[in-house]
Amino acid sequence: MPDTRPNMEFNESGICTACVFAKQSRTEIDWEARKKDLHAIAQWARENNHGGYDCAIGVSGGKDSTFQALYARDELGLNCLLANCYPDGITEVGKRNLQNLASHGFDMVSWRPNPKIWRALTRRSFYEYGNPVKPSEYPLFAITYQTALAYRIPLIIQGENPGLTLGTTKGYGKDDNAFNIAMGNTLRGGNASDWVGDGIELKNLLLYQFPDKEDMEKAGIRAIYLQFYVKEWSPDHNAEFSIRHGLRGREDHMWQRLGKYGRYGSVDSDFQLFNPMIKYYKFGESRWTEYCSKKIRSGEMTREEAIQLVKKWDGYCDEEHIKKCCDYMEITVEEFWREMEEKWINKELFEKDKKGKWLPLFTPGVDSDEDAVAAYTGGRDERV
Repeated sequence: MPDTRPNMEFNESGICTACVFAKQSRTEIDWEARKKDLHAIAQWARENNHGGYDCAIGVSGGKDSTFQALYARDELGLNCLLANCYPDGITEVGKRNLQNLASHGFDMVSWRPNPKIWRALTRRSFYEYGNPVKPSEYPLFAITYQTALAYRIPLIIQGENPGLTLGTTKGYGKDDNAFNIAMGNTLRGGNASDWVGDGIELKNLLLYQFPDKEDMEKAGIRAIYLQFYVKEWSPDHNAEFSIRHGLRGREDHMWQRLGKYGRYGSVDSDFQLFNPMIKYYKFGESRWTEYCSKKIRSGEMTREEAIQLVKKWDGYCDEEHIKKCCDYMEITVEEFWREMEEKWINKELFEKDKKGKWLPLFTPGVDSDEDAVAAYTGGRDERV
C-alpha cells in the first residue's frame, strides 16, 4: 500500500498497519479468547435488548453483510434487524442479493434517500472532491446507527475495520470500536451539514446525519467490528460462504477483470467500478492494489504475482461504465475527462502520452521501500 492513500499509518520500519495486523493475526492474537469476548458481548446484547432486537446490521446483500447477518444469528444467537440503504440506480443483481438475504429469515428495514438529492450530490461531489460516491457513504453508514437509536437496539455489528485491512488507522483506529467508522477520510465526522447548499437544506438530509456518539452511548448502544473477533473473516472466505447461501455476482463482462471473487464485491452499484478508477488517478492505487495486498498477507499470492495483476488492472474501468456514470451525473464523457485532467489526475504520478492516454510514472512494487519489505519478509518473497 502506498503512502499516497489518505490516513495510512506506517511503523518505524515502513510497514503499514494492515501488514502488522496480518502478522499479529497469525502469531500473537488469541482468537479463542476473542471469540469468548464476542459471545460475552452477544450475551450482554440479549440482556439489554429492551424486549426487541438484539443487534442492528447494515446490509447491502453482498458477501460481507450476508456473512455478518448469518453469523450474528446462527453463531451468536442474536435477534437481528437488518438496515439497508437502497442505492439510487441499484443493479438487478444487487436487488436479487438483497432479497436473497431477507429470504433467509430476517426482518429488514430499507431506507431510500431522495433520488433527486442523491443525484445532485453525486455530481457536486465529483466536482468538489473528485469522489462521486462520497455523499452516498453518509446514509450508507448513518442509517444503521439511526435505526439502532430509533429502535433502542443495544448492539451494532459492522464488518471490517478498514484501518486494519487497508492500513488507514489514522482515521479508523486499531480496535473493535465501530463508532470510529464516521472518522474516516470519506465521512469526516458524518455531518449532513457538509452537503447543505445549491438549494439543498438540512431538512433534506436527515438520512445523511450520523447520530451523535454521546447520544448513542447514553442510550446504551455499543458498535463493534465483527472482523476484530472472527479469525476466518476475509473477502474470499465471506464470498465462498455467501455463495453457498445464494449470493450472485456480476454476470456482465466486467467481472472477468475483477479477480476470482471480485465479481462478488460491491455488486449493487456501477459506481463501485467507476470511482476506483478516479481514485487510481488521484492516489496511484485502487481496488487491485488493495485486493492483492490482502492476498499477499493471507499467503494466497506472491508479491510478484500481485505486481503483475496490479500493473494490468488497477484503475481499469471500461468505456461502458464510464459513459453510464457520466450520464447519471448529467455530464459528457469529454467533460468528465476534462475535469479529471484539470483537477484530479495527480501529475506527480501520471503523465499523458502523445495519444492522450495517462500513464503512470511509477512502477508498482518497485517504487517502494525495499528495505522495509525485506524487514517484514525476512528477505524472502514468502507466502507470508
